[in-house]
Amino acid sequence: QVHLVESGGGLVQAGGSLRLSCAASGSIFSINNMGWYRQTPGKQRELVAIITSGGSTNYADSVKGRFTISRDFANNTVYLQMNSLKPEDTAVYYCNEKQRRMGVTYDYWGQGTQVTVSS
Repeated sequence: QVHLVESGGGLVQAGGSLRLSCAASGSIFSINNMGWYRQTPGKQRELVAIITSGGSTNYADSVKGRFTISRDFANNTVYLQMNSLKPEDTAVYYCNEKQRRMGVTYDYWGQGTQVTVSS
């Protein structure tokens, strides 16, 4: 069973930094693509950043240049380093793992961690 546990959220002032962590278990982490998403009340969950099994990355335009996604294959952990935080970054952040089986992609999610940025 895939299990994802996020940590590192909290309250930070605008311009500050946070690092989110996601510990993965129950899957072959090294061959799956990982991502971070975020969601606020009344809005759809949006993609923040992705990292493939090969290490390539992509970011939402709103966070490009400020956030960095990385993964530690030895410890089955994916990180999101968030710098120059803005109040509009306030959201619940979710870790995501994609598994492709029999030609179908399945999504697995962590419980979420709250990030609040004060102005």
